[in-house]
Amino acid sequence: MTKTRLLPLDRRAFVGGAASLVAAPSIVRAQAKTLKIAVLLPRSGLYAQGGQGCHRGALAAPKVLADMGYAVELVHVDVESSADVARTQAEKAINEGAQCIVGAFDSGLTLAIAQVCEQRQTPLVINIAAAPQVTEQGYKFLVRNFQTGGQLVSNGLRLIKEVSAATKVEFKSAVFVHANDTFGTAQRGAMDAIFPKADMPFKIVENISYDPRAQDLSVEVTKIRGINPDLVLAVTRASDAIKLVRDMVRQRFEPKAIISPGSPGLYDEEFYQALGPLSDDIMFNLPWANPKSPVTQALEAAYKTVNPNNRFAVDAFNAGFTLEALLIASDAFKRAGTADGPTLMQAIKATKITEHVMIGGPIQFDEKGQNPNIGSAAVQNQKQTPVVVYPDAVAAGKPVLPMRGWQGR
Repeated sequence: MTKTRLLPLDRRAFVGGAASLVAAPSIVRAQAKTLKIAVLLPRSGLYAQGGQGCHRGALAAPKVLADMGYAVELVHVDVESSADVARTQAEKAINEGAQCIVGAFDSGLTLAIAQVCEQRQTPLVINIAAAPQVTEQGYKFLVRNFQTGGQLVSNGLRLIKEVSAATKVEFKSAVFVHANDTFGTAQRGAMDAIFPKADMPFKIVENISYDPRAQDLSVEVTKIRGINPDLVLAVTRASDAIKLVRDMVRQRFEPKAIISPGSPGLYDEEFYQALGPLSDDIMFNLPWANPKSPVTQALEAAYKTVNPNNRFAVDAFNAGFTLEALLIASDAFKRAGTADGPTLMQAIKATKITEHVMIGGPIQFDEKGQNPNIGSAAVQNQKQTPVVVYPDAVAAGKPVLPMRGWQGR
């Protein structure tokens, strides 16, 4: 484990600021200690690309938080994309003095950590994890600042319909292809429940699942090619998204669009490096960083300093949600005046932060610990960079539809 300890700086140094619920001034002035947060992420193994992106955001976070007047000590822990390791490391981190945990990018890993935090009465602030059961099992020591699988699908389908109308590119048939891991299976369940009520202008002809650890996806692509849909709806991670596109190129299958209704992988640096121009034109509908927010701008500046060899545009999703999770914990600690687990958790649940990174309304939580105010945008790979293309209010480019053919890029 590596540690970063920072002392609080003058809050006036931060340009954007953050608005939160008002605590008693005497409590705020008396608070002089730091909050020790363990950041548990899969920085190796199957989910390493996403975990490393979140980690880079965590490395940038202390500067942003210090400029906002928050004092934190971060302990960075690799959970190796393993639920067993995640559970063990959560126990170890708490035993070694962690007063709050942030993580863990993947739903399966997060559920393993949640069990430990519930037993130890240690707050867990979830940065990324979409499986509905995370906030449906009655856990009292967690909040999730991320959309559920159902919210991702609902918003993702709505954006597909709106982008299709805006570009006048029609889809009549689709295939839904997804990984059979915890996240992918949850997204399939959400799609089955939501799609029939979404009044979409196309039909899902087939649902195809696959093992993300498979060496290739040639069998699945052959099946998709035989169906020949206008649209491929994909729920992937980076490594299997690369296999999916490569096998489409080999088999010369060219749909009008490949769009994820909400999943990681398609915006990871690994995806761009492996596919080059073949990664372009693919679209994903996700919560995304608001480039006009002063907190986003502060995070980007700090990110560039500590991660000079990486691109914030690529990591904006992972880094943004990780910064927000740390902000939630830090803001609650300042208001509570203590790191006592139950008291800190009560303050976390009372959060209301209006100035933050991701598109959407204030960060606040319902009775289940879910933030209902997170927005989504249509993001498309253009010149191997994720670009927000819809809605117009936050767009930095125009959507390219239908996709260009694979040859000649």
